[in-house]
Amino acid sequence: MARLRKTSAALIGAAALALAIPAAPAQAANPIEKPAAVCIEPGSDSDAQARGAQRTYGDDHRDVSPRQQRAIERRTDAILKNKGVSEKRAGSATATIPTYIHVMLDKDGNGDVTRRQVVRQIAVLNNTFAGGESDQAANTGFTFDLVDVDRYYNNAWHNDHASTKYRSLTREGGADALNIWLVDFKYLGVATFPWDYERNGDVDGIRVHYDSLPGGSITNYNLGETATHEAGHWLGLFHTFQGGCTEENDGVADTPAQSSPTFGCPEGRDSCALPGLDPIENYMDYSFDSCYTEFSTGQSDRMSTMFTAYRS
Repeated sequence: MARLRKTSAALIGAAALALAIPAAPAQAANPIEKPAAVCIEPGSDSDAQARGAQRTYGDDHRDVSPRQQRAIERRTDAILKNKGVSEKRAGSATATIPTYIHVMLDKDGNGDVTRRQVVRQIAVLNNTFAGGESDQAANTGFTFDLVDVDRYYNNAWHNDHASTKYRSLTREGGADALNIWLVDFKYLGVATFPWDYERNGDVDGIRVHYDSLPGGSITNYNLGETATHEAGHWLGLFHTFQGGCTEENDGVADTPAQSSPTFGCPEGRDSCALPGLDPIENYMDYSFDSCYTEFSTGQSDRMSTMFTAYRS
């Protein structure tokens, strides 16, 4: 799911969902412009620009209803059965994920990131998915291998207009490949789910605000963990507040139910009568990057199961 970038806390909630992407400017019709030296080699460097931010929903996947959630679980079980893979085996799968980063700049070069930021972003993904930020965190067994970094100069794509078109034209790899598009939009990040790959594989991946990378200027969201959050969705996780205060919740038994997203890092928050404090340190909440420390064991198992069913 997505994390929304905006400057007014008053827009959080239902009003935020109504925000529309404005029409593309006239110059956005420029065709794809891929420079000859498209792969960022060691030594490349440039700067990012400042933004303010808070997290909330994006447009690639909205809240999943309980009925849809149960249908996804049934479909996943059927796929694993057809593959002859046991639940235990599926839940323990690991993988090295080929990763492609697409830097979507405008015609003037705005939206660029340094090579150091890219390298640090991949390091953040590998550290967070290895459980490196907490003794309580699960080592998911997923690692991310940076294969290529492309740069495109197109005003519309930089602002995430015509996203279906630009993703289908630039996406690389198969179902197991993570494509990350760095753009300048109102969200911190947006992702696709693994069960959508068969139908919409040409746009599969995550879009992340370029200024959320390590060293970016989005206050409280510039440690690179927006990409961790979105990659969690890409691997099949819901938000920890999915379903609210229900037993079903996010489909993961060891993430306590919570009624709504967390903003900041409010220690001891307990928004549901069900057992457990809100999992504000979990990467699938909406806490500050500095508050994030973990995926749970149950989330790790779910990501492995979903990867086995839909991406392997």
